[in-house]
Amino acid sequence: MSRYTMGPCEFCGSSDAFASYEDGVGTCFSCNKSKKLTEGRNEPIAYTNTNVITDIANYSSYPISSRNLCKEVIDHFDVKMSTTPDGNPGSHYYPYTKKGQVVAYKERILPKDFRIHGSFSNVELFGQNVASGNKMLIITEGELDAMAVSQAFYKKYNRFFACVSIPSASATKVILEQRSWINKFETVILAFDQDEAGEACTSAVAKMIGVGKVRVASLPRKDACDVLIELGEEALQKCIWDAQPWSPAGIVVGEQIWSQFKDRQLVESVPYPQCLEGLNQKLKGIRHGEITLFTSGTGSGKSTVIKEIILDLLNKTNDKIGLISLEESIGDTAEKFISMQLRKSVYNPDNVTEEESRQAFDKVFGSERLILLDHAGSVSDSSLIEKIEYMALMGCKYLVLDHITIAVSEGSEGLSGNEAVDKIMSDLLKIVKRHNIWLGLISHLRKAQGGTKSFEEGKLASIDDIKGSGSIKQISFDIVSFARNLIAEDDTERNVIRFRVLKSRFTGLTGNAGSSIYNHETGRLSESGGFEFQAVGV
Repeated sequence: MSRYTMGPCEFCGSSDAFASYEDGVGTCFSCNKSKKLTEGRNEPIAYTNTNVITDIANYSSYPISSRNLCKEVIDHFDVKMSTTPDGNPGSHYYPYTKKGQVVAYKERILPKDFRIHGSFSNVELFGQNVASGNKMLIITEGELDAMAVSQAFYKKYNRFFACVSIPSASATKVILEQRSWINKFETVILAFDQDEAGEACTSAVAKMIGVGKVRVASLPRKDACDVLIELGEEALQKCIWDAQPWSPAGIVVGEQIWSQFKDRQLVESVPYPQCLEGLNQKLKGIRHGEITLFTSGTGSGKSTVIKEIILDLLNKTNDKIGLISLEESIGDTAEKFISMQLRKSVYNPDNVTEEESRQAFDKVFGSERLILLDHAGSVSDSSLIEKIEYMALMGCKYLVLDHITIAVSEGSEGLSGNEAVDKIMSDLLKIVKRHNIWLGLISHLRKAQGGTKSFEEGKLASIDDIKGSGSIKQISFDIVSFARNLIAEDDTERNVIRFRVLKSRFTGLTGNAGSSIYNHETGRLSESGGFEFQAVGV
């Protein structure tokens, strides 16, 4: 059986719908134009797979248990199957029709290779020949997704709702061709993949159908199939019933506003550790989908504060946590975490046994929930963003980047300082929103102006003291500054870290946020209660 690779189509402009087969022929799944690759011809040629579709029509069908799809759903869409010589599932064949008659099959060679049989020229939507009624039409991005939605409703209502699929995210031309048929329905619900391609497809298809008719389903997983498998039939039904009216350019009205209001009320948060109780009072904890910026002068305890937060998250949640520390080696980071867990320094071998160190290591790292980045001394913007997104895909629900100043200075990639900051902050926000994670950022401060106390003397920063472009301050949801007087004569005073909230998008509460005392023997912070600030700059 001939294999193929996917790429851009020179005829219709699709970015990924052109299949180049091993036998020297390429065919576009979107526009159905083909060419002979071996002769370098650019003009379209007619190409039809040698497989006879009438043979496929005689294939059997069976339930797809891995997708929770029953045989009734498979037979409703007239999907056919083949098996390998050893009896295992081989391919699925999805029928495509023209004027209600099957003229082609799209073959899915398990797990995820594709080829076509017959002519895809001007075919209808998958499932269109069996879709009835005129009230509601559901359109998905893939054949299995259409069957997943049908499965969810069939099990509850014992009948099939009108549900169809486009051939792929890039093959939206079929919507235009079938628009008169689509428009007979009062409501059209789009349930496309929850990724960039799916978002683009949703926008393109919605514009073709028109405002007022289209509603968009928000899926809590990548696609309808994943929702059915992971969350069940009722969850998928709810996604369809809760679909919101589509409107261009982010215009939001009516129930959409109420929905967003309710979502805000239900936002879950994880409290900061007890040693940072003042932050809880102002920020009301840590939330997914947000960026929190921490900033302070040199030697003020940024690394310790961050590690306290991470240790607390490991204790309070079952989630994975990622740490990108650009000023520490993996060994240094491990030593500090183990010391904090033991509450005594591992740098003194007479103070800690190897067995104690190992027990502390197992507590912090043994579950493999704390994931570190070995940056090997340098990192570029694109590489950093790629690695952060990979950590999110690994399941990290909390990420910390220490610190963004180094990340930008090392990897500006031809951009000016502010442009580099703007780009990386924009990229980070996309990751935070796309994967619904919390991101903690460390940022440095500008040098204190002449005539004022330095930050190393305990001066608390204002928002204008943060180093970098305005995007750091604008994109961050919360901003926390803290300070420590490194030259104080009093030993206790030298170890007090004072906190101030400069921005809180969630609560709007800013101002002084308590203090913590650093214990050199344990390497840990403890809450020291309230205090009175001197005026900034004094």
